[in-house]
Amino acid sequence: MRAPDNGSEVTEFILVGFPGPAGFHAGLLVLFSLAYALTVTENALIVAVIRVSPALHKPMYVFLGHLSFLELWYVSVTEPKMLLGLAAPRFRRISFAGCMAQLYFFLALACTECTLLGVMAYDRYVAICRPLRYPAVMSGRLCRLLAAGSWLSGFSVSLGKVFFISRLGYCGPNVMNHFFCDVSPLLNLACSDMSQAELVDFLLALLVLLGPLLLTVLSYGAIVSAVLRARSAAGRRKAFSTCAAHLAVVLVFYSASLFIYARPRAIYAFNFNKLVSVVYTVLTPLLNPIIYCLRNREVKDALRKAAGRAAWALGARS
Repeated sequence: MRAPDNGSEVTEFILVGFPGPAGFHAGLLVLFSLAYALTVTENALIVAVIRVSPALHKPMYVFLGHLSFLELWYVSVTEPKMLLGLAAPRFRRISFAGCMAQLYFFLALACTECTLLGVMAYDRYVAICRPLRYPAVMSGRLCRLLAAGSWLSGFSVSLGKVFFISRLGYCGPNVMNHFFCDVSPLLNLACSDMSQAELVDFLLALLVLLGPLLLTVLSYGAIVSAVLRARSAAGRRKAFSTCAAHLAVVLVFYSASLFIYARPRAIYAFNFNKLVSVVYTVLTPLLNPIIYCLRNREVKDALRKAAGRAAWALGARS
């Protein structure tokens, strides 16, 4: 079928969301609402504590602050619309422009997170493998450049990808078997010739995901090699403890992302895809602050001090 010459005939999409009866949807609404509230609270708290605590003005925590700030927006791109769709069927409709906007910000933030995870792995490599040069290498200027580069690369790469997807012909049906506008279900609905589109999407996904992943793998390969050569057992435990949390987040995030975005589209079980999507849109942002920061002694000390200052200020004001 030939695609329309001047764009899309579809003006809105209907998001199917999650299958099941109304009672199941109500349970999901409560569960995901709690997860969203906790995610926003945790990440906002970490951003605030890192900002007001001079002891945390170090490269590792600067990048953690960027990651937590990103997670605030990342969950807010998809979860509010998902919650509205669970609350009432009429909210499952989304305009074509709204769908493309949601897709763009979701991809931009996801790509930025990929790059940030790679940058954080490099930071740990320098800290463990080049400890004497760490203050000189990871200077404040370089940290700012790496953080800004992560944001710029994520938003720039995603712009081209969303522009490409928006130019495909969508001539119906407009029912999308997902809970937000994502690449795979959109490509499935396009009525253009999809052979080239699928290949371009597959190659773009590999480019976006595998670049930061390669940096992460190389950094942790060097870290593991250096730690295994360490003579002190206590030093090995400390180094592994420092890196294990970051590595766990990387494994979960990349496993889900590569499964969804960087595999050929021969067979798609969309209900299973939605389950995997929940991992990196709901579960990972919820667990990241706990894994990264709330188990960290310096962060916990900063939290206690900040809580003490806030309690003192409230007491003095009352």
